[in-house]
Amino acid sequence: MSSAFYVAEPGRFVASELTRGPWDPSAQHAGPPAALIAREIERCESPVAGDARWRVGRITYEILRPVPLGVVSVTARVERPGRAVEMVSAELSAGDDEVAIRARAWRVAIGDVVLPAGLASEEPTSAAQLPGPPGPGASQPKPFFATGEEVGYHTAMEVRFASGGFVEPGPATVWMRPRQPLVAGESLTPLQRVMVAADSGNGVSATLDPARHVFINVDLSVHLHRMPVGEWVCLEAVTVPEPSGLGLADAALHDERGPIGRALQTLLIRER
Repeated sequence: MSSAFYVAEPGRFVASELTRGPWDPSAQHAGPPAALIAREIERCESPVAGDARWRVGRITYEILRPVPLGVVSVTARVERPGRAVEMVSAELSAGDDEVAIRARAWRVAIGDVVLPAGLASEEPTSAAQLPGPPGPGASQPKPFFATGEEVGYHTAMEVRFASGGFVEPGPATVWMRPRQPLVAGESLTPLQRVMVAADSGNGVSATLDPARHVFINVDLSVHLHRMPVGEWVCLEAVTVPEPSGLGLADAALHDERGPIGRALQTLLIRER
């Protein structure tokens, strides 16, 4: 079994079976490709001279088609340069070199800003921290729903539920962390830790029976006001389906110190 989601080769990445999603044994879960795109966005060099330290504030992924298991390639470029903010666009192609996911990200040049006490999310007195979910130590492992596969994303991620569960319809609060690197030989960055988990909001908070309904996210938009500290990322997720066939999955994101951002997914809902 592979010890990473991907192995880097010149100009491409080879996906391991750990990227396999729960719905199609030949397709990847969107979490690992999203994290791989985030890796490229982090590494994309700014054309603006200077010593700015960039931090991603938002990434929106447009999921154009399933990402098959196998070889993928990722490219990124600064689309709109700037000294304080810049937009980076990225694409992930797979198989026949068709683009499977397009993404755009805002990177912000970070600095030192003096704020009134109690406003920052990591401060113990911050109203933004209340109420916080129980931590991973107070949460329980629960079995993944049956996928028919021995190895996949469901075995690659360690999962602990503070509330809800994979086979319990309705809102859920879940802590997640990968058991191995995104790319073999590399350490996961805080941004990659968020992105490998953030696409799971729809799955953990499903309100419909997957035997009777299809509910597929066509995008993923992650907003981050702070990067996570530590290995665990929490999704406090709820899914709202509508009889029009449109839905929304909304996940508040946390680390063990407090809130870090939000993840939203637009859903296509159909009866089987």
